[in-house]
Amino acid sequence: MVKRILAAILLLLANVAAAQSWPSKPIRIIVPYPPGGTSDILARAIAPGITAALGQPVVVENKPGATGNVGAEFVARSPADGYTVLLADIGSLAISPSVFSTLTFDPVKDFAPVIMVAYSPHLLVVHPSVPAKDAKELVALAKAKPDSFNFAVSGIGGANHLAGIDFAQRAGIKWTYVPYKGGSQALTDMVGGQSNVMFNGMLATYPFVKDGKLKVLAISSAKRFSTAPEIPTVAESGMPGFETGSWQGIVAPAGTPPEVVSKLHATVTAILATADMKDRLDKAGAEVRPMSPAQFGAFIRDERDRWAKVVKESGAKFD
Repeated sequence: MVKRILAAILLLLANVAAAQSWPSKPIRIIVPYPPGGTSDILARAIAPGITAALGQPVVVENKPGATGNVGAEFVARSPADGYTVLLADIGSLAISPSVFSTLTFDPVKDFAPVIMVAYSPHLLVVHPSVPAKDAKELVALAKAKPDSFNFAVSGIGGANHLAGIDFAQRAGIKWTYVPYKGGSQALTDMVGGQSNVMFNGMLATYPFVKDGKLKVLAISSAKRFSTAPEIPTVAESGMPGFETGSWQGIVAPAGTPPEVVSKLHATVTAILATADMKDRLDKAGAEVRPMSPAQFGAFIRDERDRWAKVVKESGAKFD
């Protein structure tokens, strides 16, 4: 008994010492998706600021696969020392438990929440060849030609997939879901015309709309977004109460010293509060939602419960 208590005290002291010296080597931010998607964009936007603030290199490493679950599991099984963290989204952190029965990690129990980085509503976009000017016309076209729409899915069971399922159920339409390994690949095929409709995070999608490569029909936020007030909401286009979106956040392996979590949280909070970062996110269609680690953890749990209900009601099977 005494030996166990002494061992616990020694471990605690070692963790405190490690936390006080953190960071003393490079930090890895794991993005569980291919380069070019929303999570990747955000990780690479904040990495230089973390390097400048903490004095250690920050490396962004992409580990895609299984709708983000490969990278998430990698971080969940990594040492809880603050040198390997995950920048993931709603899919990996809140939706996966409801859509994958063989999930090998628990998004709540296996991670220590650090901070929400950004929230971005979905844009309902189509290829420019689709002759619809708004969501109502899209629904009419889908009803008239039920086999003519390929819905680009950035990851099976991800947020944009469920947004498409929810929209189709409400509208009474069907389309073919075409899965991709990430948002960047889905957008590439959307621009190329292989797929012709999708919901996707505004941060990654809006630049294609501005360039005329995709046509936006609606936005999924509860009200019109300040940076693009001309885009009508899905709710005002005939689906009251429709609201979806993509959010990204940083989590560390469970057991990471609270001092390390606190230091990383404070560092990223300061970066997100800079005028430059706020301007970049605002122009791209994303917003900062400040939260403490505890608040972010509660938010993840609430989102998990919310999407579990959507999945159950849809009757959809993903694995």
